[in-house]
Amino acid sequence: MNAAPAQPAYRVTNPVTGEIVEEFPTATDAEIEDVLARAAAAQKDWAKRSVAERCAIVAAAARLFAERADELGTLATTEMGKDRGAAAEEVEFCADIFAYYADRGPELLADQVLPTEEGAQARVQRLPIGPLLGVMPWNFPFYQVARFAAPNLVAGNAIIIKHAENCPTSAVAIERLLRQAGLPDGVYVNVFASHDQVAGMIADPRVAGVSFTGSERGGAAVAELAGRNLKKVVLELGGSDPYIVLDTEDVTAAASAAWGTRIYNNGQACNSNKRIIVMADIYDDFVAALTAEASGLEPGDPAGLAPNAFPPMASRPAAEALVAQIEDAVEKGATLHAGGRLVEGPGAYVRPAVLTGVRPGMRAYTEELFGPVAVVYRAESDEDAVRIANDSDFGLGGAVFSVDPARAAAVADALDVGMTNVNTAAGEGAALPFGGTKRSGFGRELGPLGIEEFVNKRLYYVHG
Repeated sequence: MNAAPAQPAYRVTNPVTGEIVEEFPTATDAEIEDVLARAAAAQKDWAKRSVAERCAIVAAAARLFAERADELGTLATTEMGKDRGAAAEEVEFCADIFAYYADRGPELLADQVLPTEEGAQARVQRLPIGPLLGVMPWNFPFYQVARFAAPNLVAGNAIIIKHAENCPTSAVAIERLLRQAGLPDGVYVNVFASHDQVAGMIADPRVAGVSFTGSERGGAAVAELAGRNLKKVVLELGGSDPYIVLDTEDVTAAASAAWGTRIYNNGQACNSNKRIIVMADIYDDFVAALTAEASGLEPGDPAGLAPNAFPPMASRPAAEALVAQIEDAVEKGATLHAGGRLVEGPGAYVRPAVLTGVRPGMRAYTEELFGPVAVVYRAESDEDAVRIANDSDFGLGGAVFSVDPARAAAVADALDVGMTNVNTAAGEGAALPFGGTKRSGFGRELGPLGIEEFVNKRLYYVHG
């Protein structure tokens, strides 16, 4: 491994003011080795515990997440500008995820009996495979960790977390909470690793698998390293989800619902409705209503956001990158109906935007817009809506709306995505699998499928 950089990479930078709040040193190579050794040793003992014992500790963690939702959510507000109410809700969702796996773990990990010839017995066991490395993003600093950690802790795997560089206090808080819930030392470890150190951990034989949530570029690099070292990998990457409105009894209400979905987490969600596809007969009215939603908003403090205010993005560089994508589209002929500009000052504020006329050749047509920008496309028919929706390298989720559920279902069934929804923006919950197709990654998290990714599905066969 290479030596850690001298300049701290892990820091909390307040996106409201641009001020550095706190810094943490990157781990030394000796600390990385200690983490790997602790995790490998702890996992062997953790795997020997019964599923019921592991579930009891995970259930205790669920209770702690619920009790500390406001306290932990405040950390996310400071780190990446998340609205305080939404931050608390995120932590409460973590409680639901931990509770789901604590409750359903014994059932989900139970042996599966297979039919055999007379006199023989066969079953499939679901056994832990070893320490796992999770490389986590900043946009949901608690939820992203929970959906990876909870099922795998129940399954008997140890967890090593390399969190996003701008979320160190959330990372530390999660590790502390899980230790307080009763996890033995080394079963869950946070590490402030450099990119080179992450590569070294993926190659290390003590690490049995890798889960990555983040950009396509980062996912490709992790997958290459994992493949080179014959490690199982789960990737949850970018998305540019279609949100198709076929018809509606109330255009204004439909636009308001679409806008509320788009600006959730200030547009910084992988499965956000980044491409809103509207039928031609309601398109103009829809765009006008959406523009009205985006107009008149002013920057606000996410610690106490007013109804007509918007929060900052996670960082100034992220804000500048989003505006560059918008400007590229406008320069090439797209129409900007509202917003799309940086707010003067050191904060990471981008005025929420509505963009139409996006076409091939513009960055906004093929790239993910990870921020408060609603891009609207006109569709001439149901078939045209499907064509637009599937003309993307991404395939995370999609949603279709109609007063005729059968019509919406037919269109939803034609979407090339990992999650398709009818008359709702997204089906979400601890029991529902999450994941995509194409360049949105592979593998699933949450639900019964989430606990299947990193287990040894061992055949146990007895003859006679």
